[in-house]
Amino acid sequence: MKKPDIIGVTKPVVFLLALLPALKLATELISAFYFQAPLDLGANPAQTIEHITGDWCINFLMLTLLITPARRLTHWNWLIRYRRMFGLFAFFYGVLHILAYLAFDKVFRFNDIIQDIFQRPYITVGMAALLLMLPLAITSTRGWIRRLGKQWTNLHKLVYVSATLGVVHYWWLVKRDITWPLIYALILFILLGSRFWFHLHKASRKQQ
Repeated sequence: MKKPDIIGVTKPVVFLLALLPALKLATELISAFYFQAPLDLGANPAQTIEHITGDWCINFLMLTLLITPARRLTHWNWLIRYRRMFGLFAFFYGVLHILAYLAFDKVFRFNDIIQDIFQRPYITVGMAALLLMLPLAITSTRGWIRRLGKQWTNLHKLVYVSATLGVVHYWWLVKRDITWPLIYALILFILLGSRFWFHLHKASRKQQ
C-alpha cells in the first residue's frame, strides 16, 4: 500500500496559513469600503498596512533562509519542499508592501516616488531588495531550474543580499525603537553564519 504524501496534504494548509495576513487585510478593507464597517487598523490604517506587509515579507525571507540549515541540522530533507513557497510569499508580501507605499503615501505620483528613491536611503534599499527578489520569483519554476542549470543556484544566492537589504530598510525606517530590526539582524547573522560555517567545514573535510 502506497504511503500517503504528508507534504502534499500539509502544503495547502501551510499555503492558507501564509495567506492569512493578506486575507485579513483584504477583509478589513472590503468591509470598510463596501459595507461601511469600522476599519480596525489603528489610528493610521495606511501605515499599519505598510508595516504588516513589510513585516511578513521579512518573516518569509527568514523562513526561506531557515530551510537549508534546518534541513542540515535535522536531516529532514522534506523541508526543502517548502522553500520555494516561502520565497514566493516573501516576494508577494514585498509587492504588497511597495504597492501600499505607492498608493497610500505617494498616490502613484511618479515624480514624488523618484524623488523618494534618490533622497531617502531606506526607500532606496527597500526598492533594491524587492528588485533583487523579482528574478528569483520569475526563475522559481522547474522549467527555469532546468534551463539555468548550475547558474540557478548562483542566481538564487541573491536572496542573501535581498534579506540583508530588507533588514537595513527596516532598521533605517524606524526612528526610535530598533528592537525588532535588531532581532531580525541577529536572526539573519545566525542564518548566514551557519552557511559560512558549513562551507568552511565542508572545505576542511575535503582537504583531509
